[in-house]
Amino acid sequence: MNFRTNAFEIWDKTWLILTCGDFEKGKYNSMTVAWGSLGNMWNLPLAMVVVRPTRFTFQFIQQFNDFTLCAFPETFRKSLDILGSKSGRDGDKIGESGLTPIASKLVKSPIFEEADLRIECRKMYWQDLEPKHFLLNEIESHYPLRDYHRIIFGNILIVTGNAQKYFQE
Repeated sequence: MNFRTNAFEIWDKTWLILTCGDFEKGKYNSMTVAWGSLGNMWNLPLAMVVVRPTRFTFQFIQQFNDFTLCAFPETFRKSLDILGSKSGRDGDKIGESGLTPIASKLVKSPIFEEADLRIECRKMYWQDLEPKHFLLNEIESHYPLRDYHRIIFGNILIVTGNAQKYFQE
């Protein structure tokens, strides 16, 4: 089977859960992400994610060498809202979301049992956004606190799932 998706829709409308850490050690965090990309860089398939330094997940994305992205059916929108609006610093938001973390196939960061798309990535590059490089004035409006994102490129190692909309024979 071949992975296929509408890259604009998966980020803007479906959203994804970014998870980073070590499942076996119980040290990981997740957050909802709606900005990013899927593509090709250095002849490698990649997922590009962005994380603000103010997010609890930021310390995990710095410390660990891999991450996962999971997409869910619309029925899990409330769970994604919880993971996007609450901080793991303040409690067990993953438990509150009702989602079930499980071991990934190739990386230490967990995936979720309920996900209908699971992307496992090994980090391969990062860079902090530099506002002096913004070419559109409206970009700055996304940073009233000047908490510019860190960009992380992840080499996609494996894509799994059970939703026909993401795969073709």
